[in-house]
Amino acid sequence: MKEMFCFQCQQTAHNVACDGKVGVCGKKSDTANFQDELTGSLIGLARASKSGNPTDKTDVLILKGLFTTITNVNFNDVTIKKMKTEVEQEKGRVNAEKFEDYDMNMIWDAHEDIRSLKSLILFGIKGMAAYAYHAQALGKTDSEVTSFFYKALRAIGSENDPEKLLGLVLETGNVNLKCMALLDAANTDAYGDPVPTEVPLTIEKGPFIVVSGHDLHDMKLLLEQTKDKGVNIYTH
Repeated sequence: MKEMFCFQCQQTAHNVACDGKVGVCGKKSDTANFQDELTGSLIGLARASKSGNPTDKTDVLILKGLFTTITNVNFNDVTIKKMKTEVEQEKGRVNAEKFEDYDMNMIWDAHEDIRSLKSLILFGIKGMAAYAYHAQALGKTDSEVTSFFYKALRAIGSENDPEKLLGLVLETGNVNLKCMALLDAANTDAYGDPVPTEVPLTIEKGPFIVVSGHDLHDMKLLLEQTKDKGVNIYTH
């Protein structure tokens, strides 16, 4: 097995990086590399979109691609490579000019200040992408939030001024608040205002599914599909 280098979350070994056979989360080296390649292709797509013709499909690919590369969301090498192919095809559709994918090693090998700032931005938009993707599934989008993903990806691939990157870090935080509000509005419109509700904490006998996350749309679909089938659903 190849030696791995994975620097994608707060769980990394020694708070530096996972660089052995397998990551702390169980991720293998090939998967980590494929996720980096997917991220690099998303930067290429963002570059192509600046002077090209992005569509709603482009927006969804940006969100879904970033969501896929979050820590331990997807360890399926086949689907990660398939998504990268989709991103490459979309890049060719939105712009006839050739735009190279970004080599993520350029971040990891950069000066520590540049590496730190770009990492904050990258990890921030990955988390935001999860919120925006879930909101989009419920029919809610925000043009300012969506356009920021493109802006941030392009900056990760080209900006090396610490002051400008610091400003983008602060902007990432501000846009993230708007993105969280977007998801909150999407959930509230779809399912109503949440109210304190007493729930049993006992574990019942029989088959069960444990759900971790904040995708209420998926939770609703799962509850509908398992209704009256004797399958219990647990979440936090």
